[in-house]
Amino acid sequence: MNKSIVYTDHSALKYLFAKKDVKVRLLRWILLLQEFDFKIIDTRGAENYAADHLSRLENPYENIFDPKEINETFPLESLNKVAHKDPSTPWFAELANYHAGNFIIKGMTSQQKKKFFKDAQHYFWDNPYLFTTCADQIIRRCVAGKEAIDILNACHS
Repeated sequence: MNKSIVYTDHSALKYLFAKKDVKVRLLRWILLLQEFDFKIIDTRGAENYAADHLSRLENPYENIFDPKEINETFPLESLNKVAHKDPSTPWFAELANYHAGNFIIKGMTSQQKKKFFKDAQHYFWDNPYLFTTCADQIIRRCVAGKEAIDILNACHS
């Protein structure tokens, strides 16, 4: 790959790779940038015409959107509510019933059934627990109610 040259008026950027003790966030950027072959040349902002031109471009979309008012009267009663008929029923009860004994709720429309079976593919039953395989390929156990609150308290106290 050809070596690229980066002209910048950000003089601290030159010393980025020479630092020994850096925070994790900065270290991620350093590791990412090390994959590329480039040289940093420090120039004064007035001499860096390309960057100066780009920073002065007009934004054609600047005044298109109307500012909306923020609704500050959000009802607190609806916060932290789980949309289930019975609060003692875990959120994953339908999936657990399906995987444990092939039971599904009667009265579902075909579209609801299609979504249910699509969602059910990501869960499996290992008696007595329901597990899910997440997008990051980590298997997690489904928890609800008091157990979920106890886990959160144990992790954050």
